[in-house]
Amino acid sequence: MTLIRTSDRLYPALFNNLFGREFLDWNNAGFSADNTTLPAVNILENADHIQIEVAAPGMKKEDFKVDLDNNRLTVSVEKEEEKNETNDRFARREFCYSSFRRQFNIPVETINGDQIQASYKDGILLLTLPKREELKPKPARAIEIN
Repeated sequence: MTLIRTSDRLYPALFNNLFGREFLDWNNAGFSADNTTLPAVNILENADHIQIEVAAPGMKKEDFKVDLDNNRLTVSVEKEEEKNETNDRFARREFCYSSFRRQFNIPVETINGDQIQASYKDGILLLTLPKREELKPKPARAIEIN
């Protein structure tokens, strides 16, 4: 951790980054460095699996592409929509493009990549990454003494 000296006190650089200009710039919230929106992600782990929840309301399951290449799990969407509105006095045509791509490094020594499952319901893409059987905690067992 980097420390910053300000007068007679030392502050962790984390404090400076947390309350620095980027944190207070609400216009950048939810955007990546190239100004595309990124969905919020929750990662949950228990003894049996890791779950990744991707908040993507308004999408359909057909909009998603999920790939596992070596130890990198990629979730992406490229959606193109066209809206046409015609009235007696005017015609309007709008194009809407939305896309994002999130990548996660998966610990291949822990996760069984062949059994990853994905589902989409109520605006949440749920990815379930099962852990390898040999790494799951085993219940206690009695050992017979001879």
